[in-house]
Amino acid sequence: MRNFLPLRSALLVVLWASVSMAQEREAESRSFYLSESPRDVARPVYVAGERVTVLRFQQPCTEAGTKMLGWEGRFEPVTCAGKRVLVEPLQDLKPEDRFLLLVTLADGKELPFTVTAREGRFDHQVNVFLDLESPDAARRRLADAYVRERTLEAENERLRKEQASTSHAYAALLASGEVNNTPFRRESKWRVDLGGAVVDIYIYSARKVQKAAVLFHVTNNQLDVPWKLKEVQLSAMLSRQSFDEPVRTGEKKEFALRMSRDEIQRGESGYIAVVADKSAFISKDGPVHLVLELFRQDGLQQAVVLLDHRIVEEKGTR
Repeated sequence: MRNFLPLRSALLVVLWASVSMAQEREAESRSFYLSESPRDVARPVYVAGERVTVLRFQQPCTEAGTKMLGWEGRFEPVTCAGKRVLVEPLQDLKPEDRFLLLVTLADGKELPFTVTAREGRFDHQVNVFLDLESPDAARRRLADAYVRERTLEAENERLRKEQASTSHAYAALLASGEVNNTPFRRESKWRVDLGGAVVDIYIYSARKVQKAAVLFHVTNNQLDVPWKLKEVQLSAMLSRQSFDEPVRTGEKKEFALRMSRDEIQRGESGYIAVVADKSAFISKDGPVHLVLELFRQDGLQQAVVLLDHRIVEEKGTR
C-alpha cells in the first residue's frame, strides 16, 4: 500500500512505501582450504530459497555418507553427484537457522558443514580443497589473492575520494546532528509512523553550493529486531513528467551517504544522511529530477523521495 503525502512545495514531493519486496541476494563463489589438522569444525555454507548451492570437492563423494539433518520439508533432497553436492532450500532461511550437512568422500574422510543464511549474499559455489598442493588449489588461491588485492585497492580509492569530497563531509555533519555547521536550509519535514518505527524526513537545499540533502531520523519504538539499512538508491527521472507518475530513465546517480550508527536497537534512534550535488540532476538530455529510495535490511522499501532539479538552483535562475 502506498501513501501519497500532500505536496507542499514545487521543489519536492515525498512518498512513503511499505510494500514488501522479495529479498534479493547476490550470488558468489567461495573456497575452503582445509589442512591436515582435525576437520571437525563445521564451516558455514550460505544458501537462498529456490537457489542451488554447489559444493565442489577434489574427489567424489559417497551417496550413503552424504546427508543433512532435519532437512525434511525445508530442502530438496541433498544430491551427491560425482565430485559435487547440491543443496537447494525450498524457501529462504533465517540467519539463525542451522542445519548440519555431513559429506563423506570416497577415501572415507567426513567433512561437516553448517547450512545457514546471511543477508544480501548466498553461495552459488563452494570449492573445498584438501590437497593444498594440487594445481587446481594453487590456481584458486592465486585467483582469490588477486581478487582480495583488487578489492582492497578499490576500497582505498573510495576512501581517498570520500576524504576529499565536500558532499561526504556535509553528510557526516548532518548524520551527527550538526546541520548548523553546514550551508543547508530546511525545505520541508515529514513524519511517518510505520507501526514500530517512526521516521522524520528532512529535505534540505544549499543553493549557493548547489547541493541537496535528505536526512532520515529513524526511531525504533517497537521492532523486536534492530532497524538496519540495506541500501540507498538514487536514480534519474524525466523532468517533464508529473511527480504523480514518475518515469525513470534507469540512470544511477552518485551521492554521499553517512549514518550515525550501523543498527538501531529498540528504544533508540539514528540518522541517515544523503547528499547530492548539482551534477546528479544533469543528464545528457538536460535537467532531471531524482528518485531517492531507502531499503531496510530485510528488503522492505521504506521511503521514496522525489526531488525536483530546481532545488539546487540559486534563486532567480528558475
